[in-house]
Amino acid sequence: MVHCELCERKVAATTAHHLIPRTLHSNKWFKKRYTREQMSQTIDLCRDCHRQVHRFIPHKLLGREFNEVAKIKAHPQMGPFIEWIKKR
Repeated sequence: MVHCELCERKVAATTAHHLIPRTLHSNKWFKKRYTREQMSQTIDLCRDCHRQVHRFIPHKLLGREFNEVAKIKAHPQMGPFIEWIKKR
């Protein structure tokens, strides 16, 4: 069993979530501000949390404003979802 870095539940498997989405790695704005190491940084998420992150937060916003675990947890829609899913 592994744990999700957002909801902290123990799950059978996690998926890697890029804190700066891969679709933005060739974007000049991101290339100027982040190193390759920063852009390739991932966190392990359960499928439920990973699905909701991409449902609630557009890619550019993910890369610019929600590129840390604490920031994702503080998102107005993700926070309540994480609290709800923790109890499942």
